[in-house]
Amino acid sequence: MSGIGDKGFTEKLFPERGDMRAFSNTFIPETEIIQKARSRGQEIGTYDATPAVGSLLRYLTHLIGASSIVEIGTGAGVSGLWIFQAMSPKGLLTSIDDEVENAKLAKQAFEEAGINSSRYRLITGNSREIVGKLADSLYDIFIMRKSADLLDGVENAHRSLRPGGVLIIDRALLSGKVADPTQRDEDSVAYREVIKVIKDSSTLWLPMLLPVGDGVMVATKI
Repeated sequence: MSGIGDKGFTEKLFPERGDMRAFSNTFIPETEIIQKARSRGQEIGTYDATPAVGSLLRYLTHLIGASSIVEIGTGAGVSGLWIFQAMSPKGLLTSIDDEVENAKLAKQAFEEAGINSSRYRLITGNSREIVGKLADSLYDIFIMRKSADLLDGVENAHRSLRPGGVLIIDRALLSGKVADPTQRDEDSVAYREVIKVIKDSSTLWLPMLLPVGDGVMVATKI
């Protein structure tokens, strides 16, 4: 009898059928406004959450009833548009980015979606300094998608999240590079280190790693 580690046995358990990533990304279609925002972001080369990750953000926002969310890496506002679909009208999204142009595109996207400006704060500047000034135990969800200062970001996330709050690291696997130990570039090493730190911090985080988009780590603050 084949052992559990046998390749043939594994293939029987998890057969490769179809393009799972493409199917997941089109499972919940993006609105026309989100599509336009994504297109504007692509024009300037900024990163935005994939449709599958966007739907995950919407789902988690609804699941825990999140009303206070902070993200590092605004992009063109795509992730914010997904979040607003599930966040209560009284909720507040704080989005931080180093680039003024990203904040402008996000504001344009939110205005096109008819989102009241009282529901979001777009902050530009040195994200490391800004995150260090966030209030303690306030946020329900803390989203990170920058490779620089990841460890500092995780420490601030734990400080800023309420107990039971959720940390989300978008692009955590860099489309598979992090899972490949031969990849030793700065970004791959940084993400590899930070997901290990979270995994090993069993008294601080309850984590899981998802092969969604470019990889997503989700961790609940204990």
